[in-house]
Amino acid sequence: MKLPYEEFELSRIRTYPLKSRPGKVNVSQFARPHQVAEGIGRFIDSLPGLLAAADLRAVVAAVLQARRSERAIIWGLGAHIIKTGLSPIVVDLMARGCVSALATNGAGLIHDFEIALAGSTSEDVDGTLGPGTFGMAQETGADLNRAINEGVGHGLGIGQAVGRYLLERQPPFVEHSILAAAARLEIPVTVHVAVGTDIIHMHPDASGAALGEGSLRDFRYFASSVARLEGGVYLNCGSAVVLPEVFLKAVALARNAGHSLEGLTTVNLDFLRHYRPQTNVVIRPTAGIGRGYALTGHHELLIPLLAAALVEGLDG
Repeated sequence: MKLPYEEFELSRIRTYPLKSRPGKVNVSQFARPHQVAEGIGRFIDSLPGLLAAADLRAVVAAVLQARRSERAIIWGLGAHIIKTGLSPIVVDLMARGCVSALATNGAGLIHDFEIALAGSTSEDVDGTLGPGTFGMAQETGADLNRAINEGVGHGLGIGQAVGRYLLERQPPFVEHSILAAAARLEIPVTVHVAVGTDIIHMHPDASGAALGEGSLRDFRYFASSVARLEGGVYLNCGSAVVLPEVFLKAVALARNAGHSLEGLTTVNLDFLRHYRPQTNVVIRPTAGIGRGYALTGHHELLIPLLAAALVEGLDG
């Protein structure tokens, strides 16, 4: 059958009054212009009640509620958090009781250690790989491995071992170290290592036995913290693979042991949305028992904004 060029007849189209139609966006949700002298709390309140802005407010509320009800607030930190200068923000939140436990990867450990010793980190890989000097800083290779080897030998996890090492020796920039602050404030900090991924593994002082034993011990510490997340919050910041995988396994252990984790809130903060954080942090652990959020943006903007809202919420 061939069809003709025939315009559709519109005379019988049915309409309805606009006011009778429910809308997904309402003026009650609109943003307010910022006013001079308004604090960050008012600024957060002025954001639209839609999409990411609504999620940011929900995350702030969840963390504050967990803090007030003495529920666990666990932060997973990728190395980029330290490389973007956010250690003072994290340390301040630790001191204010907004951090119950911390987890990081091997790169986060190295950057924190180098900051404490030298006040700088993150070498130029393009400039050092060719000459064969990449990863060959003496203090990083020798001292950090020594701290791990000695601490693990005394029954500590890697995070606890390095945190105590820095706190006891007080290097020049120790006030900027998250691990040293964790030791000082007695907040559990765990390090989850993938062997061969970190520059300290290239040095002769690296011990596979110590790295393996210490990281496994830290995983069990971390699982114990995750098991206490009922009504609490887990924030994965800047780790695309290691920490989301570690978190999922810790959730599995907690559930296997009978911990429901009811009311859990999870948050992924990163400048890209990756498969593992979205699946293993935001979606799977909260299915049927809580809520997951993905806040996408630059760490150096998003985390200070979140922290400022938390600080003002605590003081308000």
